[in-house]
Amino acid sequence: MARKVLVLGEVRDGSLRNVSFEAIAAGKTVSEGGEVVGVLIGKSVSALGDEMIQYGADKVVVVENDKLEQYTSDGYSQAILSVIDEEKPEGIIFGHTALGKDLSPKVASKLSTGLISDATDLEEAGGNLVFTRPIYSGKAFEKKIVTDGVIFATIRPNNIEPLAKDESRTGEVTSLSVDIKDLRTIIKDVVRKASEGVDLSEAKVIIAGGRGVKSEDGFNPLKELADVLGGAVGASRGACDADYCDYSLQIGQTGKVVTPDLYIACGISGAIQHLAGMSNSKVIVAINKDPEANIFNVADYGIVGDLFEVVPMLTEEFKKLKVSSS
Repeated sequence: MARKVLVLGEVRDGSLRNVSFEAIAAGKTVSEGGEVVGVLIGKSVSALGDEMIQYGADKVVVVENDKLEQYTSDGYSQAILSVIDEEKPEGIIFGHTALGKDLSPKVASKLSTGLISDATDLEEAGGNLVFTRPIYSGKAFEKKIVTDGVIFATIRPNNIEPLAKDESRTGEVTSLSVDIKDLRTIIKDVVRKASEGVDLSEAKVIIAGGRGVKSEDGFNPLKELADVLGGAVGASRGACDADYCDYSLQIGQTGKVVTPDLYIACGISGAIQHLAGMSNSKVIVAINKDPEANIFNVADYGIVGDLFEVVPMLTEEFKKLKVSSS
């Protein structure tokens, strides 16, 4: 059954986040040969429409307004609901990001429709679209289908492969004028505490430190390894609570949920709350002095040793590999 599917493109610092392209790929599956409509919301974002089309969108609708320069649930919900009213889609896909997690329940409530959140896989089986999502902090998975109404889902970053970019693809980029009014939240200023570099939630490689790093300076070897591998640095709650790093780096049940291709846990014991945030990583490497540490139970590879000896050795070996392959 061919469907029209809306896909929200998420913009950060003037660029589309990678999860936007993953959402387009999911939208293609949901559309089953129908039309995928990209949606861009913000201020001066229309130039990004062509990139959404190159990644698979058939057309893009842009809602621009000075009041949408910074995200607010009131403003964005007015914008997306206006697009939905105009396009009347049978499916809607958001990224399961901080923005998507905040906005999707409000939109679903306004539409009186269900919502499948945090989907990690999507497939067609027995004539139905089957979404897979983790439950019980990643200890189990459930499969869900939509039997009636709009198919509305958010997808976890780094789980659905985006389509190959095709710069020859063309499509219509149109503007929709929406009167944004009655905002209850006004953003006066944005203070960024996250470290520069690769976005932690979308990183393909993450080097994470726990209490075993012992100090703020103990993260320096991890940062060097992350730089060599083109990855991001994360942390357990224990490291954040000890003031070794900012809470913006926290991975776990009360922090960010990540699914990188490679996760290297350094000096992390493996508390269940931390595992909930990273156990679905494709390859997990654990470095810990304690051979009985719980992190080894979920690791694909384990190194029993002092992280301050092991991490610099890994960094040097990866540097050699990069030189030899260049």
